[in-house]
Amino acid sequence: MYLSDRYTVSANLAGIPAISVPCGEDSKGLPIGLQIMGRPLSDNLILKVAYALEHSL
Repeated sequence: MYLSDRYTVSANLAGIPAISVPCGEDSKGLPIGLQIMGRPLSDNLILKVAYALEHSL
């Protein structure tokens, strides 16, 4: 399980808001995700960006 968390643990340790959203597939059909991180206490902005990204694809 450690390997699946290694890309998200930095936001947890820093105490900043972060979200991972799907943003497409590669040439083999595997999912691609985008992790968005923000300044402390910018949760609303992160959610708005993620929402806009999901609805633009």
